[in-house]
Formats: sequence, C-alpha cells, structure tokens
Amino acid sequence: MPIPDYQTLMRPLLQLAADGQEHKLRDAVTLLADHYCLSEAERSAILPSGTQSVFGNRVGWARSYLKQAGALRSPRRGHFVITERGRQLLQTNPLSIRVATLAQFPEFQAFRNRRQTNKIDNGTMLDMDSEVIFDDTPEDILASAHRLLCRNLEQEVLETVKEASPTFFEKLVVDLLIKMGYGGNRQDAGRAIGKSGDGGIDGIINEDRLGVDMLYMQAKRWEATVGRPEIQKFAGALQGQRAKKGIFMTTSTFSREAKEYAGSIETRIILIDGEKLAALMVEYNVGVSVVEHYEVKKVDTDYFEGG
Repeated sequence: MPIPDYQTLMRPLLQLAADGQEHKLRDAVTLLADHYCLSEAERSAILPSGTQSVFGNRVGWARSYLKQAGALRSPRRGHFVITERGRQLLQTNPLSIRVATLAQFPEFQAFRNRRQTNKIDNGTMLDMDSEVIFDDTPEDILASAHRLLCRNLEQEVLETVKEASPTFFEKLVVDLLIKMGYGGNRQDAGRAIGKSGDGGIDGIINEDRLGVDMLYMQAKRWEATVGRPEIQKFAGALQGQRAKKGIFMTTSTFSREAKEYAGSIETRIILIDGEKLAALMVEYNVGVSVVEHYEVKKVDTDYFEGG
C-alpha cells in the first residue's frame, strides 16, 4: 500500500496515546508501520535529503500538528502524551483527523496565522497551511518539486544531446563515466575512443583508476529504437575481446527483444537508454550547472544536550 500521508496518521497516532502513557516517537513509528502493514521497502524509504525515513518524517509531522492543536504534549524530547483536549477529540469519534479538524482550536489557528503566505510563480497567493497543500509534509512538497524540476531538466538535456554531433556524444559518454568514477582521467580515457579496431565497440575505458579491468562501450546517438541485432553485434565484439561486461548507451530506447537478449547471455551488458542517460548526466553534473542551493536545517540536539 502507499505510505500514508501525515494527515491520515493523526488519528491513529492520537489513538495510540489514548492510554495516557508516555510514548516514544520512535516506538510509535514502528507500531504505526505495523498497523498499516508496511513492507520493508516502504519502512526504509528515505527522503531525498537522506536524513530521515519518509514514514518517520510523516509520523513526526502528525505529532507536531497535534501538539500545535493542544491534543498532545511533549514531556521531554522524543516523547509525547495525550492531553485532555486530545481525549475530548477522540470522544467525538472522528473518522479521521485532518488540518481542517484541528482548525477549530484557537492555538492551532494562532499557529496558522503565524505562518506566512507564500507566492508561487504565477502570482497567486497560497496559504501553505491550506487543505490542498497539506496532503503532504513540507519535505514531501520539496521532494515533489525537486523531482519535477529534475524531470524537466532531464528532458531538456536529452533534447540537447540528440542535437550534438556523434563525436561530441562519444566525448560526453566518456565525461559521464569519468564523473561516475571510471577511467582515471580525461586524457587517458579519451585515447581509448575509437582505438579498439572493432566495429562493435566504440571505446574502451579503465573500469578503475588503476586499470585492473577494462570497460567496453558502445555509444549510439540514435532516434530509432535499438534492436536485438545491435546488442548481439556488441556481445560478439565483447567475446572477441574476451570481455565479460560492457555498456551500451543510446539517446533512444531499446526494444523488448534487445533487453531480453542482454539479460539472457553470460556476458554482462548494461543498457542505458536516453532517459537514463539524461538522468545520470543531471545526477553527476555533466552538461548542467547548479543555479540555486537551498539549505534545510533542523535542531542540533547534541548542542542543547551539551549544557
């Protein structure tokens, strides 16, 4: 099942605290994950920042908003306990607790009023505490916006790559592999391009900086789909070099037969289509540059515990 959003988690979190005992937030994350029968992959999914699990983050925000409404309180760091207001809220037997539910309490209204409205690109003023926005946590919103920016950038990168010359495309592939940790340096890698003497191989590059093993490449700046015959030709060239692995990159796509063939032979051939190529270029900053940088900060608990 999809990982529940933080509004969905507010009622079960408050119900968990209904016993009046002090609970650890960490334990609540585990109990609620069990309640929703989340898979290991869903439990371990990490925010793009890499600092926290998606589910743990959403449970944390559920607790935060219940606290702002006076339904929970924190007797100490990382713990929570239900309040009388929280008990009264549960007694109304709500099917769910959402931001709109909490808006009835003056403390939560004051909290919302403290938050600034945010202006989006089209000039419309939106309250970031609105029901529409608050299906997601702020981290979810940032992650979603980042994914959208990356997808748009990847499309633009791929279109630009397709307009480049075949020679420049081969250079681009080498630059990308170097950024990914292959090849040692640009000069050594560049000498490998076109030096193999085999029509099925466009270049050879060191797999590691010491040159212990070699990586054979095929780079096709194509519009047409790459079919099985091209992969068979590349596999034959690899066998002629007694190579056990290679990379086939293209600006287009691979046919189903090509993918099946690459996955069925002993020689390991990694297929990288245009979309994957563009994504790797963005990830490793090849042909793109950083124009904005945003910092997301959190409380340094070690600082406060130190004295």
